[in-house]
Amino acid sequence: MPAVIYFINVVNQLGALMFAKGADFLSVFDKPQRESLAMVFLRLHSYQIDASLVLAGAWLFPLAALVYRSRFLPRFLGVWLFLGGFAWLILSFTAILAPAYQDKLFAIFQPAFFGEIALMFWLVIKGAKPPALNAASSPATAD
Repeated sequence: MPAVIYFINVVNQLGALMFAKGADFLSVFDKPQRESLAMVFLRLHSYQIDASLVLAGAWLFPLAALVYRSRFLPRFLGVWLFLGGFAWLILSFTAILAPAYQDKLFAIFQPAFFGEIALMFWLVIKGAKPPALNAASSPATAD
């Protein structure tokens, strides 16, 4: 879903570009007005990116639950992903409601964001180890 949002968000960039270049039908606006309208579109672009971070955090909750409940991945990865989901949600709402604190919170929450990377490295390096089957439950081999 964020990819669709980013794709649609290109309209805001094109709107800013259209006002900045000054198309013929925009001649009714003087240069400062066109620049102000271009800035409105650039800010809308930024706000839409910040709003899409809600999805970046929300998708981590079901992933964290699956990792935590699985028997072949360590539980600390599930907890780390859960904390990362909360961190993304807090960061996205901060970007919308109090943008002055976004950079400070990003620096504070940075370790929580590495949970996704840790999961990726765990799967690439260690791999998912399925639980071993019981020898008694395996079918007997015929001679």
